[in-house]
Formats: sequence, C-alpha cells, structure tokens
Amino acid sequence: MSVLILTSEQDVTADMVVAKLNGRGVPVVRLAAINLPGRAALSSEYTHGTFHGYLSTESRLVCMRSLRSIWVRRPGIPASGVAEPSEWPTDESSQLLYAMLRCTDARWMNHPDAAIRARHKPWQVRVAQHSRLPVPATLITTCPQAARDFAARFPDLVIKSLSGTEPQDPHGVLPTSRGGPDEAFAAVSFGPTLLQRRVSKRAEIRLTAVGNRFFAARKAAGPDLDQSEVDVPYADSTAPWQPVYVPSSIGDGVRAYLRQAELFYGAFDFAEDDYGIWWFLECDQSGQFGFVEMETGQPIAQAIADWLTAPGCLEEASAHTQVELVESGGP
Repeated sequence: MSVLILTSEQDVTADMVVAKLNGRGVPVVRLAAINLPGRAALSSEYTHGTFHGYLSTESRLVCMRSLRSIWVRRPGIPASGVAEPSEWPTDESSQLLYAMLRCTDARWMNHPDAAIRARHKPWQVRVAQHSRLPVPATLITTCPQAARDFAARFPDLVIKSLSGTEPQDPHGVLPTSRGGPDEAFAAVSFGPTLLQRRVSKRAEIRLTAVGNRFFAARKAAGPDLDQSEVDVPYADSTAPWQPVYVPSSIGDGVRAYLRQAELFYGAFDFAEDDYGIWWFLECDQSGQFGFVEMETGQPIAQAIADWLTAPGCLEEASAHTQVELVESGGP
C-alpha cells in the first residue's frame, strides 16, 4: 500500500516525512499538480459497476486502489506548467485528479473539502470561538463607519487585509498597520479589511496538531521588542523555539476546533500575552513545521509518518473523541 503526497517538487517539509516513510520501506508517490498533464498522467475507468484509476509519474505507476493515505501538503495548481496555461486545462485536470482520489478508500490529511473551508479566516475565527479558544475582538468589514465604531470600543488595533497578504492594487487599501480611533478608515471600502484588538505579546506559540498528538513550541519576544510593530511573527526575537506544555483549556479548544473543522493536521498560531493567555490568531491546515522540529527536536515528521501508515481507519473514528496525548518534549 502506497502513500500519496500532493506537493511541489521543492518542499523541504515534505522531504522530512518522505525520509521517515522511506526508512520504513513504505512506497511513496509524490505528485506536483503543476505536472498534470505532461510529466504526470491520470486514467480513470468506470465499467460494470467498478472503478479503476491509475496515476503515473516519471518514476512510478500506482493504482488508486493501492493508496492507503493521501497527504495534501502544497499541491499547487493543476496544469499550470503547460505551455499555454489557462482555466480550461486547470479545471479539467483538477476535476479528474480530485474526483479520482475521492473515489478511493484512502484516508486524507486533510480532505480537500475540509482544506478549502479551513483556509477562510472569518470561518476560522468563528470556529475558534465555538471551540472556546481565546480570540481577540475582530471585525472584518468594507464599511468605514463600522470600522470607526469598532475602533472606538477597541482603541488599539491591528489592521490588515483579510488574506494577510499586502495589497498591491488598489493603492488606497490600508496596509498592515496599527490603528485606533484617529484613523479615518475610508480605505476599508476598497475591499474587506480585518481589524483585530492588538495583543501585547510576550511570546509566539506554534502548536502543531497531528491526528491525536500535539506539539507546542514557544518563542519568547525579545527584551527590546517594539510594541508598535505588528504582524511580524518570529522576526522580533533571536530566542530559540522551545517545547512548551499545552494548557488543558487550549488542548480542549484545539481538539474541538479540529473536530469541527474535520482536520487531522493543523498548524495553530497563538500570541501569548503578559498574563500567559494564549490568544488564537489562525490555523494553517497545511502549515510548515520543519523550522520547529529542527530547533526543538519534537518528532513531528515522525508523527505524520505514523498517521499516514496507521492500519485501517481507526484514528478517524477515535482521534476526536479520546483524550489526546499532549506532547511537549523531544523524541
């Protein structure tokens, strides 16, 4: 039985897991969707009530029925590597690839339907609230008056785009910045803008959830941290990442979040304030973990390999109901 990893050809994070799987002698098929069609090919046949699907790459030919698990890491855009990219080959290749994979009995980390939903920041915020995770007061709006009213109630704000990327066009959109009641907020009418009560942080927390295992790491803010800086995670301190124990309330909240989101992998970012409270910022359903593993020694790649090779589907039935193991140390 093979493990399929959907990711780019240059992905050091995936390489760490591939090395663990190779060490066990587990067959691994790696597919960058950019190579469909071309360097990779698909075939799907439905006859006499049966399904037969095949995926071929430059080095492997695999039957869909032989897939035990699928890791959707950083799959990329299908057909974006063809001579003349367009929506048509991308849509056609996407339909075939994900339809075929949905026809298998393989277990997903994470299922594409859950992954698509999990990328939306407003949805993340609401799921975190339902999960009883501490969430800074947040407004996402295109209405300047709503922004002004929010700033009156929460006068120290972080302002940024909804996606977190810096806007290029139109130029009137507010860049990532710190704001308050004196801000006119006229620019929010150019597009959805996220306003969030600023957390005076003393540390960054990265909690990596793999199935029923948690790995949390803490990076203390530097003693000369400029509190006027906003949204520059991990850049303000030369302190190392260190393993940290997960508070029980946070562990319960993360379990609830994963259950509601139907995720089996999530990279959670928290800001720790001066009182030791972990404030939820976001959950990246395909987030990096290599930088944390290299500094802390936490066996995250090993945990992913364990999940991808676990027999049957026992974990799907039990991962979100049992008391989960909270891991804070090294291997």
